[in-house]
Amino acid sequence: MRIIAGRFKGHPLVAFKASHIRPTTDRVKETIFNKLMGQLPGAHVWDLYAGTGNLGLEALSRGASHVTFVESHRKSLQILQQNILKLRVQSEVIVHKSDVFQFLKSVGQEKAPDIIFVDPPFTRELAHSSMQALQEADVTNCKIVIESKKQERIDDNYGMLQLLDRKGFGDKTLSIFYAKDKTE
Repeated sequence: MRIIAGRFKGHPLVAFKASHIRPTTDRVKETIFNKLMGQLPGAHVWDLYAGTGNLGLEALSRGASHVTFVESHRKSLQILQQNILKLRVQSEVIVHKSDVFQFLKSVGQEKAPDIIFVDPPFTRELAHSSMQALQEADVTNCKIVIESKKQERIDDNYGMLQLLDRKGFGDKTLSIFYAKDKTE
């Protein structure tokens, strides 16, 4: 696992093997960041189910100004902290040691994001419930990038969250949503 572009290009990330972790491949990451190309500079990003921080750290490398990581697994948090220290980006991140659903219920305390990454553990089917929680959290005017198992339920719309693009990668599906502003 490594950063594939930007100011940290080529930097390896600390990785570990665990049943709940399935790192986003370089191919999928490249697709994600190609679709977000012009939106990253200065962006505030949420990395939900952050794991090792792979997606959020890639976003920082490509110009995002701040990343809020949300992770509850103890071992993942240790690896995430090591990666943050390794890249020396402590001043550009906040780490919430929290369940994603609890975080989204208290979302009013956070700066509204421009981009949200959602990469739930593959051992549990959380894509649909995560999108419902984002809908209830009333996030607006942002892109949501979610990875899910191919056979897992994920609808095309969740209220103001509208599907923009969907692509399959083997047993994984990548969906990109836009959270409309209420005035749109």
